[in-house]
Order: sequence, then C-alpha cells, then structure tokens
Amino acid sequence: MASHACASRPPLTVDYQAQGRYETLAGLKTYIVGPDDATKAIITVYDIFGMWPQTIQGADLLSSLTGALVLIPDFFEGDGAKPEWLPTNTPEKQKALGDFFTTKADFSKNVETLISVRKDLATRFHAVDEHVGVFGLCWGGKIGVLATAAGNEGPGRRFNVSGTAHPGRLDSKDAEVLTAPHILLASKDEDAAVVAEYEKILSQPGKVGEVTTYANMFHGWMGARSNLADAENVKEYARGYEQAAAFFNKHL
Repeated sequence: MASHACASRPPLTVDYQAQGRYETLAGLKTYIVGPDDATKAIITVYDIFGMWPQTIQGADLLSSLTGALVLIPDFFEGDGAKPEWLPTNTPEKQKALGDFFTTKADFSKNVETLISVRKDLATRFHAVDEHVGVFGLCWGGKIGVLATAAGNEGPGRRFNVSGTAHPGRLDSKDAEVLTAPHILLASKDEDAAVVAEYEKILSQPGKVGEVTTYANMFHGWMGARSNLADAENVKEYARGYEQAAAFFNKHL
C-alpha cells in the first residue's frame, strides 16, 4: 500500500500549455521537452496519478534550467490511480489502490520498464547516452532509486544522477546501495527519522548526495497534487525544481 500521505490527498487539475512533444520510447507514449542538440537527458518518473499538467510543467521547467532533454514515459498508459480513490477511507477504495500497486504500479516491473526506456533513449538520442539522469516523484522516486542500485552500469544502461521529491516508500536501505549522486527533497509528511538516516548515509565517503526537507510543504507539492493556485506552493514548487536542476547541472 501507499504511505498515509500518499493515500490521503488527491491531485489538483490545472490548465497548462505544454512546451514539448510526444514520441514513443520502449513502446510507451513519452513526453519529451528540450533542445534537439542536447547532450544530456533526464527521465522523469511521475507519481501514481500519471501524466498530469503539474508534472509536465515541472518537466518543462527542469529542461529550461538544465538544457537537458527531459522525458516522461507514460508507464501506466493513460490509466493511473484515480483521484476518487483518495482518501482511502473505505474498504473499496483501499482495495482499488492496493490492487493498483500490485499490478500497474508494481515496483519491480516498472524498474524494468524504466531500464527499457533508458536503453531505447540511448539508441534514439546518441548524444545524451553518457549523461542520463532519473528524477522521480513520490512512487516514481522509488522506481528511480531502485534503478540506480546494483547493476547500474554500462552504455545504454547507467543513470549518472538520480533524484526524488516527496519520495514514496522511503527506505534508508536504498541509500546504502545507490551508485550515483542522489538528491532527496522531502516534505513535512515524510518520516523525519528516515530522511535523517538517508542524509547520514549519503554523507559517507564514496557517496554523493543532497537532502533537504521543505518543512512547510505537503507530500506531493512538486507533482500531481501541487496546488499551483497557492502562492506558497508555487514558490516552493519552483524552488524544488531549481534545487533539483542545480544538482543535475553539477553532477550530470
């Protein structure tokens, strides 16, 4: 099941004019934004709701701040978690979300899908192959860190940098096996003790990491749940993407 924060707040719909285009990578419809001559790329792994305007806007911002191609593969093929499932305050809603996590949102299956997208990216956009990062939102953050553990090596496979905002299923054991520089942007709803342990591990010799808690922000403030009608959320949404972009610019 999802975390309490993830299972209690539905997303917000907002209007946004996307700056990118859609292509097919590894059989998935994929949103792509960025310059044609880019020499680096970042794959964004969205949250459980899939392709929402706030997530697309974040990809556009990340691309503009890094000069990278930024891609959002549609892992759920247009059929993400339903807003009406949240909050999970009935047995029916709990079952619906639980079933989603064991089928479409299964972690192992989607890590393999991410790796397939990474491989196809290398064949389609040769100039970026040695400089590819992954940035995940909530559920997507878990997918990203699992993909940058053991086996994260070789042409067409390696993720050089990883990052996550308001991570889902946060586990300090994941930090121990990370093989790439990693940035973690936590909200007030994440377990502070686990965030602190993550930071401790990433500060050890041989690790490269950055951990920041946005103490005034809720779980989901940079993804589908972000409330871009709220001035404070807009400010922290922008600050989060700026901080992530600075990290990727430094390490990618």
